[in-house]
Amino acid sequence: MVAVTDHAVERFRQRVARRRGELDVRPEIASRVSEAWSAKRVSERPPSGDAPSAERGVLYIGDLSDRDLVYVCRHDPRSSELVVITLWEHERLGQARVPRRFTDALDRDEDRRSP
Repeated sequence: MVAVTDHAVERFRQRVARRRGELDVRPEIASRVSEAWSAKRVSERPPSGDAPSAERGVLYIGDLSDRDLVYVCRHDPRSSELVVITLWEHERLGQARVPRRFTDALDRDEDRRSP
């Protein structure tokens, strides 16, 4: 089972162009992480020196379609649960791929739909 934090959702929306058109990107993140997990693109060590330092219990999962994208996860082997905490791009610095005005507009749309 793959769970996705709100922080990871926001980072994904700000940094990554989506494959699908849904407003809720949790299913896409979970799918991408599951595929990468199955392909064994998992490490206990950060993939590069500019990555955040490794913490105990943290796994780094490399995206299959976007090689610069790394999901930072916690894994609980007893429950077989993987929690996506955040994501980052290890070779790319600077502006987000998706301009902030678009992600801010999506937030306003979601707020209007909330009961």
